[in-house]
Amino acid sequence: MPLIHPTALVDAGARIADDVSIGAFSIVGGDVAIGPGTRIGPHVVVTGRTTIGARNRIFQFASVGDVPQDRKYGGEPTATVLGDDNVVREYVSIHAGTAQDRGTTTIGNGNLFLAYTHVAHDCVVGDHTTFSNNAQIAGHVTIGDFAVLGAYAGVHQFCRVGAHAMVAAGSIVLQDVPPFVTAAGYPAKPRGINSEGLRRRGFAAGDIAAIRRAYKALYRAKLPLEEAREAIAVEAKAVPALRLMDAFLDIPGRGIIR
Repeated sequence: MPLIHPTALVDAGARIADDVSIGAFSIVGGDVAIGPGTRIGPHVVVTGRTTIGARNRIFQFASVGDVPQDRKYGGEPTATVLGDDNVVREYVSIHAGTAQDRGTTTIGNGNLFLAYTHVAHDCVVGDHTTFSNNAQIAGHVTIGDFAVLGAYAGVHQFCRVGAHAMVAAGSIVLQDVPPFVTAAGYPAKPRGINSEGLRRRGFAAGDIAAIRRAYKALYRAKLPLEEAREAIAVEAKAVPALRLMDAFLDIPGRGIIR
């Protein structure tokens, strides 16, 4: 049986795995499903049509799955989905999707959301990302695998931050940040590649060198964007690691930071 504190309010309709723990004064709604090994701390609210996977840790005062902060929202049955092994620290807020977009806010596996971070409606967060304290993403944002958002970073709605990218503390992202790129400033501008992060994740020296060449083609060679994309696409045929950047640039989005 789940270990539910006697002061917690858990709706009878909630689907709770047998080994879930739910702390004091927490509230779990009737359309919530919580997977095995997940621990819900005290004073947490999990509501809406929310699915939480296995082995997640949600700390005190977090809010997961509540209605979106969007004037267009009219009570439609939208959803929030968290995968496995995520850590959601104090005062984090994660909101459900809207009918005007994909209808679901989706978070993958192994992500770390530090205190006061915010994931808005219809966002897609990949795997193993890090949101440092007070990092905030607006609605319809996509964050790629292993991306890092520094403290107080903000991402404008509909922007994308590519896999293995890093956004420096206090930066404001108004356009897309390609994979592997480090961005800083207001508005955020390219500041090189996330070489240290790539080394920590086991990227080969040859792959990092190829990523550095792609960055130079994109930002330092003074090529038109289309020519830079073509150069990266050619090298990506021989360097699989570059295919992430090639595929990212193939989607227009809001335009990349330049």
